[in-house]
Amino acid sequence: MKTALILTALCLVPWMGSQAQSLVPLRGRVNVQADTARQDRVIDGCWVAVGTNKAHAIQRDYTRLFGGKPSYRFELKREDNTLSGYAKGETKGRAEFSYCYATHEDFKDLPPRTFSQAKRMKTVYHYGKGSCPQGSRMSYTFSFYAPGDLDRHVSTIFAQWHGMPSRTLVSDPSGKVMRLSTEEFLELEERMIFKKNIAHDKMMKINAQGDTVYRAGKANGWLVEQGGYPPLAFGFSQGYFYIKANSDRRWLSDKTDRCNASPAKAEVMQPVTSRYKASTIAYKMPFEDFPKDCWITFHVDIDWTVYGKEQETILKPGRLDVVMSYPADGKIVSRHIVDSETILIGRNDEEGYYFKFGIYRVGNSTVPVCYNLAGYEEHARE
Repeated sequence: MKTALILTALCLVPWMGSQAQSLVPLRGRVNVQADTARQDRVIDGCWVAVGTNKAHAIQRDYTRLFGGKPSYRFELKREDNTLSGYAKGETKGRAEFSYCYATHEDFKDLPPRTFSQAKRMKTVYHYGKGSCPQGSRMSYTFSFYAPGDLDRHVSTIFAQWHGMPSRTLVSDPSGKVMRLSTEEFLELEERMIFKKNIAHDKMMKINAQGDTVYRAGKANGWLVEQGGYPPLAFGFSQGYFYIKANSDRRWLSDKTDRCNASPAKAEVMQPVTSRYKASTIAYKMPFEDFPKDCWITFHVDIDWTVYGKEQETILKPGRLDVVMSYPADGKIVSRHIVDSETILIGRNDEEGYYFKFGIYRVGNSTVPVCYNLAGYEEHARE
């Protein structure tokens, strides 16, 4: 797996001169887990888009510049939720950029079966660019523009760091957790259909056109690693801007454990915990106090927590430092909103983490949301 350990990337949109259109839709989408990105779907050399493909969802914005160059505009309307939510009957909406993805070039020197296996296992992006290993020390910078008319009732994550689940980690119907080889996992996948983390018997039928198709039968007791809440998220919810860090030290994640700090209820730096998980509001600010109609730049330093794999222990806690800078009254205000706090942040996976930004509308919210992002950088720290 390639990582971003030595990588420094500045993702500013290249200036393209005068444009007849002030907003240019970016329509191509990539399933980074299950497919490679064609070159025409790679945006400005460092992003691929995920989520709804509507013209308004992701656009290059020549009306709102960052550093003299067009920014990225993200928008979800009331009817744009396309994903099922965490709870039954809930929905989520997504229009994001992923910094981590693989291309055909990443597989060209590998055995031919490597890509087909990765596609079935949903680990294609493990072979690409843009991830960092568990326990690494990283610096990130990005800029965010909230318009003055942004609804205070929005429930959205505008920047998040994701884990990369170890898909060959499974548990059998007796509850025994094991790490399978690639061949063992694919043999399991031949017989089952996975819906999120739950395995179902694979049922064969012949459709009206005479084709053989498969559907999911009853759940059979097998579970597969699928991940969980993002280890770090910046967003708005319950009338607050918040920064939330999540940690899961369990080797195979328990998706029924919904340990998740509430921005409205949780105290800052007071973790909400279960047996294996911790969820911490590292910072929060009332929505009304959050600066609007200006570019806000976040500088984020993370020491990712080191976990003990099968022992399900914490070997070394993490650290989080966040500085928020923006113009006010003709000068730049710089606020140290998370001051090098020791914190549990990450997942007990062998693989690492990657960055996304855009709109991830959660909590069954359908409140329209629109804002801009730009200026992403990341690099490893000594």
